[in-house]
Amino acid sequence: MACLAIIGGSGFSSFAALQVRECRQVVTPFGETSAPLVCGHLDGTELLFLPRHGVGHRLPPHRINYRANLWALRASGADRVVGLAAVGGIGDRFPPLTIVVPDDIIDYTYGRGHTIYDGEGERMEHVDMTSPYCEELRQALIRACAASGCVAVANGTYGATQGPRLETTAEIARQERDGCDLVGMTGMPEAAIARELGLCYASLAFVVNWAAGKGQGVITMEEIQTNLAKCVGRVEQVLRVLATSRVGRA
Repeated sequence: MACLAIIGGSGFSSFAALQVRECRQVVTPFGETSAPLVCGHLDGTELLFLPRHGVGHRLPPHRINYRANLWALRASGADRVVGLAAVGGIGDRFPPLTIVVPDDIIDYTYGRGHTIYDGEGERMEHVDMTSPYCEELRQALIRACAASGCVAVANGTYGATQGPRLETTAEIARQERDGCDLVGMTGMPEAAIARELGLCYASLAFVVNWAAGKGQGVITMEEIQTNLAKCVGRVEQVLRVLATSRVGRA
């Protein structure tokens, strides 16, 4: 049966609210996933969960096997995927602790396994990325935010950088000129591979710091971790509402 999947990012290496039924290692044409898939129920709804950075947050953004992760989720029955994302805020509308449902993305990454069409299969397709996120799932997330009492920004452009280092002030200034509102390290190629696999994919982002040059002083991990902890409960509540909605249930 088709179900909803959650890809956990920073701050979400596990999902405490999920009633776990089993942990499953899935064999994929692209190698191993970041971690075994967690299969279970969230408030009575079938759900899959996969920590993007692996158990214990051990994988840096450029070493994540995005192709294997998304392939495994689809093979396990997922047709809708929400990618959680801790991000930096660039635009004035996106201070720390803001919840965002992005509607566009710019890819600054390089050297990653960014497509399932690598010349080994029998076909190749040029997928359309005019709107990189599934609009049906985006709107469901926006409604879930409202229903859970979580004020969220319903649009924004995510700039995907290579990491794991944070960006320079000049890099963020360039991204702002390019039209980016948020900066993160895992939004691509995750969104593109999901599109190639026919998955309905959207992102739920939460701002944990001002991007370089947009706040006061340097960015510290203490600041990021403090803001992450403040966002976790709100994000979990949004996911609970989403899971029991029509889109969450299929």
